[in-house]
Amino acid sequence: MKKTVLITGATAGFGKAIARKFAENGHNLIITGRRKVLLDDVAKNLITTFNVEVLPLCFDVRKLTEVEAAINSLSGRWRNVDVLVNNAGLAAGLHPIHEGVIDDWERMIDTNVKGLLYMTRMVAPIMVARKQGHIINMGSVAGKEAYPLGNVYCGSKYAVDGITKSTRIDLLSHNIKVTQIAPGAADTEFSLVRFKGDKDRADNVYKGFTPLSAEDVADVVFYVTTLPAHVNINDLVLMPTAQASAVNFYKV
Repeated sequence: MKKTVLITGATAGFGKAIARKFAENGHNLIITGRRKVLLDDVAKNLITTFNVEVLPLCFDVRKLTEVEAAINSLSGRWRNVDVLVNNAGLAAGLHPIHEGVIDDWERMIDTNVKGLLYMTRMVAPIMVARKQGHIINMGSVAGKEAYPLGNVYCGSKYAVDGITKSTRIDLLSHNIKVTQIAPGAADTEFSLVRFKGDKDRADNVYKGFTPLSAEDVADVVFYVTTLPAHVNINDLVLMPTAQASAVNFYKV
């Protein structure tokens, strides 16, 4: 069955790969992001390559008024969102708590926590009214175990873990699936953003082992949406074979 899938943060990394995975399987997409040129390029490529319908919505998930305007603008078949992938998120900085950069904290909390909440608040009622839907929240191994210098990023992903569990309970009687996908080390823009464009430092994170790719994670996100109606994966942690915990790696 062809679905309408809404993916936040679809201009790069996990979001872009997830959009491609759903498109290559024939599903129609609503993709969101803050970078309009990149967003439009992704949409054009998906339409041309896979002959699916794609609706790009350029807005910032951190801003409630923009989220409200974007979701309220949906009409017709676009309003029947079957799958919401709350993917937009980031890490900013890597400092001990007493040296933390407040602006980094604000960006992470506003995007990783509040943005996810805003999107869920606006889309979940559509699913409740239809008595069907699937909400997928992109968590992290950082939401399962804290690590040195992770403080606020870990806190934001612990919040995603708790919010996902509670959302599953709240929406249980409405026949809505809720899943958290929590990846370990993955080679995307993640470290480049965390280190504010320092490519050498970002590249060094993944030396000596093979990290997850965005496509690996996209495969898993797609998989959880293909299960029978009576089956839900509540929580799924995936890591590279060379990673055993947030800080334990086998590097050669």
